[in-house]
Amino acid sequence: MVQPKLYGYAGKILWADLSTKTYKVIETSIELVKNFIGARGFGAKLLWDYMKPGIDPFSSENMIIFSVGPLAAVGAHSTSKFFVSFKSPLTGTYFRSVGGGNFGAEMKLAGYDAIIVVGKAEKPTYLWVQDDVIEFKDASHVWGAITTHTTEILLKETDRDAKLVTIGPAGENVVRFASIQTDDTRSAGRGGGGAVMGSKNLKAIVVKGTGKPELYNEEEFEKLVEEQLDLYHKNPTFHSFRSLGTASVVYLFYTLGHFPTYNFKQLELDNVERFKPEVLATYVVKTGSCYNCAMECWHFFKTSKGPYAGIIWDKPEYETLWSFGGVLGVTNLEAIMYANMLCDIYGLDTISAGVAIAFAYELYEKGILSKSEVDGLDLRWGNLEPAFELIRKIALREGIGNILAEGVARAAEIIGRGAERFAMHGKGLEIPAYDPRSAKAHGLSLATSNIGASHMIGWNTYEISGFPEKVDPFTIEGKGALAKKVQDTTTIYEAIGFCLFPRTMIPLDLASRMLYAATGIEEFKDIQYLFLVGERIYNIERAFNVREGFTRKDDTLPERFLREPVPRIPSKGQVFELDKLLDDYYIARGWDVNTGIPTGRKLEELGLQYVAEELAKLGRLPVG
Repeated sequence: MVQPKLYGYAGKILWADLSTKTYKVIETSIELVKNFIGARGFGAKLLWDYMKPGIDPFSSENMIIFSVGPLAAVGAHSTSKFFVSFKSPLTGTYFRSVGGGNFGAEMKLAGYDAIIVVGKAEKPTYLWVQDDVIEFKDASHVWGAITTHTTEILLKETDRDAKLVTIGPAGENVVRFASIQTDDTRSAGRGGGGAVMGSKNLKAIVVKGTGKPELYNEEEFEKLVEEQLDLYHKNPTFHSFRSLGTASVVYLFYTLGHFPTYNFKQLELDNVERFKPEVLATYVVKTGSCYNCAMECWHFFKTSKGPYAGIIWDKPEYETLWSFGGVLGVTNLEAIMYANMLCDIYGLDTISAGVAIAFAYELYEKGILSKSEVDGLDLRWGNLEPAFELIRKIALREGIGNILAEGVARAAEIIGRGAERFAMHGKGLEIPAYDPRSAKAHGLSLATSNIGASHMIGWNTYEISGFPEKVDPFTIEGKGALAKKVQDTTTIYEAIGFCLFPRTMIPLDLASRMLYAATGIEEFKDIQYLFLVGERIYNIERAFNVREGFTRKDDTLPERFLREPVPRIPSKGQVFELDKLLDDYYIARGWDVNTGIPTGRKLEELGLQYVAEELAKLGRLPVG
């Protein structure tokens, strides 16, 4: 049976085996499209289907999948993100990491909805993809090189107009939170995708495409893009992002009880005014954007004074201004910018790196780690100088850096002596710049997220920004249902391939109409169907983790949040009421309350009967 023509999609999936230096190209099936849409949905489904349970994330059996959505490279704005899916060496869970820039669009133009890489190369290798010409190229000459030098060399020897993703020394040394970097200084940072590439001896993937996806109704699609742009320009958030990106909210979020300080002790931060937008704006020297995105939220900062003078680099976003700022008690913007640059060129996730360093700072403060154990560094709050050396040591796995490179959960086990009390993580993923005590549904999402404590899996607009309606962040009533709603909605947008920054500017009705105009798939006109797909994806991700042995016991947060009240306003006195919130969440999801595992009935409702059957065979499906 010949399947109908796929509009909007590239129509092909590239499957490359590094062990054998062979590849195959398979058709993107209509069933995959209808049931999982694309991008995040494709990654989750393909991992479930082809990943054997219980494998070591650093083994050749791990897969790394780069996928894009149906609206990538077809003229829509903010829709060309690339999604990277794999079993995380940091968390042991399903993982999805997201990158921007132009790589995702170039994949689509080259003819691929997804690129799947398996196996392990005998020696350092990069993949060179030119439309339907695929080559496995020697990367020995760039192995050990920082990301910027790798980019320069590989584009020179392939095509200056190509786009690439690459790893730095941290990925080669399988640092468990090594990032994947692009030639556009974007990062798919979280979860250790760079370490998975490093474990496969895969230095980079370079792509050049010359195709153009065909749309179902191009004229209608162009009208909808104009509607999208009109909504952008009428929205104050759009102008805020154009002026300073996520850095514009740093000071505001600090006043809302986020931007946690001193390894989440939440003490008042001296000189926090340095993070006000008007101060940060003085460093901007140029702007840029991801592929065809009117938001243009890239801002390059220049340092003009002090020991870091003369550096121009892609600015630290909200999270990095925190991970080398507030969490370490630092307000020196020039130093934070320098730390950000070091992480990018070594290939490190700035969130995990900063939290790992803050963990070391607090252990040093508490006397758990001595000066000799931290290689003679003076790890005092407010002093970022030692952190520069720790970044290098982590990337190269030297001294104390070799322990911190394992992530705070494993590092705490290695160090012992009560260190686990100060390891700020969820499922092994270092917690980002939000305090679960300050927004309970958002905190619940941190605890239950399928990839560990990620703020982007369920960024709760209701509690944090008051959109589309304001919800009291401190109450716990109804927060299970609210967390589910936001997680499922986020999943829909990520299956389509949207950037989440402008999500509140794009009503789901518009997203649905754009999907239909691009693809012609009738089901995509129905918003309730899209919610079904979002919930289906979220549940298959959860099932992946259940298959790996994760249960309710893993949906937790550090004791600091559960036992220690916040000492500063507006969250003063708040703790995180984990058990009650989890009960409500599992009920809202239709999962077993005792185990946190989706029931057979729920999986069948979502068209995941085959998932229920596999979990039942493994003895992991709840009884009753």
